[in-house]
Amino acid sequence: MEEHRTPGAAGPRVAVGVDLVEVARVRSLLEDNPAAETELFTTREIRYCAGKRNRYARLAARFAAKEAALKALGTGLGPRMRWTDVEVVNEPLGRPRLRLHGTAAEAAGAPGSWSAEISLTHTDDYAMAQAILLLPPAADPPATRRTGH
Repeated sequence: MEEHRTPGAAGPRVAVGVDLVEVARVRSLLEDNPAAETELFTTREIRYCAGKRNRYARLAARFAAKEAALKALGTGLGPRMRWTDVEVVNEPLGRPRLRLHGTAAEAAGAPGSWSAEISLTHTDDYAMAQAILLLPPAADPPATRRTGH
């Protein structure tokens, strides 16, 4: 995760995550273990990708987006968190948007205190996603005391 905040600034934290996935790896996982599809993807994500000629590339891009968002949050797939807590939805004209649910939403902060932008791309072989989150300011870490030792 890359995070940027100007020292002393009270504004939002900018957190960035990126991930690259091999489409063949996602395809193999889903073909070998069909139950994994509903563990990794929401019904809306599955429905969006169904019937598309590049279905596995689209699913791989969504998986990469989940990884990128979790990296930006700084949590990875933490305790009590599910892959479906991070969801990629599409606006009417196709623009992908990020929705957080459950533990992932809790990690981002209070509703309305954060926002996200994602970008997805894929070829026949690879899928990549970048997530940029504007998160509420974090408490500054406690000052460290130097003892001179």
